[in-house]
Amino acid sequence: MKKGKTAILLLNVGTPDKPSVKYVRKYLFQFLNDRRVIDLPWLFQKILVNLIIVPFRAPKSTVLYKRLWTANGSPLLYYAQQVRNKLQDRLPDSDKVFIAMRYQNPGIRKALAQIKEGRFSKIVIIPLFPQYASSTTGTALQDVMNRIKNWNVIPTIRTINQFYAAPKFLDAFVNKIKSCHPENYDHIVFSYHGLPLRHLDRVHPHIDNQTCTCYKSLPAHGHFCYRGTCYHTTRLLAEKLNLNPEQYSVGFQSRLSDKWIKPFSDKIVIEKAKEGVKKLLFVAPSFVADCLETTVEIQYEYEQLFKEHGGEELKMVESLNDDDIWIDALNDMVRNEISQKSSSVA
Repeated sequence: MKKGKTAILLLNVGTPDKPSVKYVRKYLFQFLNDRRVIDLPWLFQKILVNLIIVPFRAPKSTVLYKRLWTANGSPLLYYAQQVRNKLQDRLPDSDKVFIAMRYQNPGIRKALAQIKEGRFSKIVIIPLFPQYASSTTGTALQDVMNRIKNWNVIPTIRTINQFYAAPKFLDAFVNKIKSCHPENYDHIVFSYHGLPLRHLDRVHPHIDNQTCTCYKSLPAHGHFCYRGTCYHTTRLLAEKLNLNPEQYSVGFQSRLSDKWIKPFSDKIVIEKAKEGVKKLLFVAPSFVADCLETTVEIQYEYEQLFKEHGGEELKMVESLNDDDIWIDALNDMVRNEISQKSSSVA
C-alpha cells in the first residue's frame, strides 16, 4: 500500500433507482427489513413489513417519489454525486472520494470493492447524518464493517459518526436560513426525522426518555441520544441566528406510530395555524440533501396542511445539497482525520 493514500467514503440512506412501483417496492423491502430500522421480534417484523407495509405503501410512496423526481433524477443521489465531485477537487490527487447508499444504488459493496482494489492505506468513513442514530449512522457503519472485516489487509479506518456541532456545518445551515429572510416569518420550525422512543432508551437505559430533560440542555449521558443532539443542534443554530425560544419550535416528522419522539412536526403546523401564525419557515437540520422528507413531506404536504387550518405561507429552507460552505465543512472533517497518525508497534 502506498503511504498516505486515503479513501473517503460518504454514505447516505438511499433512494429507489426509478420512481416506479417495482423499484420503490425493492427499496422499501431492503430498508424496512433492516433490523436496526424496525427492531421488532423477527417474525413479527417479517410479517408486518413484507405482507402489510411494503405491499400497501409501495404504490403510495411511488406517487410521492414521482413528485420528488427532477430532470436530474433523485435529488439525494444527484447531490451526493455533486458533493463527491466538489470535495474531490479540494483534496490531493492521492486521495479519492467514493459515495454509497445503505440501501440500493450505488451500493456499499461496489464502493468497497473499488477501495479494496485501490489499495488505500486509510479509509475515512462519513455517514451523512448530522446526529447519530442506530437506524441511520449505526446501520451504515455496521454494513461497512461487516464487509471490511473479511479483507486480508484491513487499512486504518477512521469514522465520523456525527457532526451536528461542526462549525462550518452550522454556518452552512445558518447561511441557508438567512437567505430566506427569517425576519419575514412569524415562526420557525426546526424539524428532524423521527425515531421510536425505545431507540432513545437503548442509548441511555438508566435514564427514562419520559423524564430526560435533553430538550433543555445536552446532558452528560446524551452525547449519542438522538433527541438530545437534535435539540442541541437547534440551540446552536438559534444562537447563531440570535433567536429567542419564543421564535422557534422543534418537531419530529415521518412517524409510524404515536410512540415516536414528540412533538410531531405536523401537529406543530396545525397548532401554529390555529394560533394565528400566517407565515411559517421550516428548517430540517437532520438532512444534508433535499429528499422525500423535505421536498414532499414538508414543502408540499405540510404546506397544504398549514393552509387548511388558516395559514398563508409555509416555506422550506433548502437543504445543504452541494453548498460550498457544506463542502468546506466536509473538507475540514476529512483533512482532520487524514492528519491523525495511526499508531503501530514495530
